[in-house]
Amino acid sequence: MIDQRMLRTDLDGVKAALSRRARPKLIDDVERAARLDARLLDIARERDDIRAAVNSLSKDVGTLRRDGKVAEAEAKQAESRTLGATEKALADEHDEVSAALNELLLGIPNLPHPDAPDGASDDDNPVITGPIALHATFPDWQRVPHWETAEALGILDNERAVKISGSMFTMQRGAGATLARALTQFGLDRNADVHEEIRPPSLVTTATLTATGQLPKFAEDAYAIEKDDLWCVPTAEASLTSLFNDEILDDTELPIRLMAFSPSFRREAGSAGRDTRGMLRAHEFDKVEMLAFATPEQAPALLDDMVARAASAMADLGLPYRVIEICTGDMGQSHHRTFDVEVYAPGVDTWLEVSSVSWFGDYQARRGNTRFRRHDETGKATKGSHFVHTLNGSALAVPRVWAAIVENHRNEDGSVTVPEVLHTYMRGITVITP
Repeated sequence: MIDQRMLRTDLDGVKAALSRRARPKLIDDVERAARLDARLLDIARERDDIRAAVNSLSKDVGTLRRDGKVAEAEAKQAESRTLGATEKALADEHDEVSAALNELLLGIPNLPHPDAPDGASDDDNPVITGPIALHATFPDWQRVPHWETAEALGILDNERAVKISGSMFTMQRGAGATLARALTQFGLDRNADVHEEIRPPSLVTTATLTATGQLPKFAEDAYAIEKDDLWCVPTAEASLTSLFNDEILDDTELPIRLMAFSPSFRREAGSAGRDTRGMLRAHEFDKVEMLAFATPEQAPALLDDMVARAASAMADLGLPYRVIEICTGDMGQSHHRTFDVEVYAPGVDTWLEVSSVSWFGDYQARRGNTRFRRHDETGKATKGSHFVHTLNGSALAVPRVWAAIVENHRNEDGSVTVPEVLHTYMRGITVITP
């Protein structure tokens, strides 16, 4: 969440930043949050005054009783009880106001980075890099949707996936399953030089999803296991971001760079009828994530590095790609600055997002209370602690990359050539044939 203190010290700045998100209601929410925050401060001052008065009355009561002035002492006690009741009412109001403010803050998105491009929707996202390796024209045999090619090759069996699990589930078979696994291992291996591999749980608590920003806003898109207060992860980001919740790290440890493979689960509420054929949109899919914990000074370079890693993976796979920056009106709830890597799929004639790389500032760390301690030039720890900055990016999202490979590397005879960088993972398969 945003820094609550900014509601007192820079309310106009917060409103100006959020106005760039092209959602006027946010300004109303911020103004209401500022009023609630001001009321909390007033309550605190009133309670302090009452407590001081009660302490003074207590001393007076003691003095009066010692002097034998019983009636006056009892009058003072009655006054003290009245103040106590007022303090109790203020305490109850404090709890109510605090809960209302917290609910509002959980719904207020992150402040966009000053360099993030302004815009109202995805139509306003500028292309930063590319297109790279995009052919001027594609032959007819590459204009075949991946699901048609995959079904003909026997490597995709969504009909039986639906029979097993229902609509919007996919199932790769044979060389298709091997290709999916190969992409996963490729995504891990190419980033193992600086990222520690983690295999986190695929089920997380409500607190974990709240810390990363998925809850409460995206509850409808998540799979809940209500009996146990657990949720299926929408991405390994949810698990990794909460790894150091309620901990204080040393700046000497930072940046901490992690990666993880996990299944990802999304209900995709409201997506019926959109991209539901083939591998483009599914309730469950595999993904390799990169994540970093950093100081504010380290974050910009890490963002650039993650974008470069995601883009170079597409280049190594021989896929046409481009990098776009997400404008303020299209930016996600928790995002401070975001870049997407997209590949072109000729069979469906569209650009597919295959990686979204985001810098969250300290927005997620505030929810999870993940801090770090600085050290001075002598190595001595300085006073106090600071919230870390978090960054996250898809190292490789299997379904869409899988689909793009099947379409871009389709041959005239209907076979699919496996990119050379995947050969070592394919058990000798270099061309997928029926």
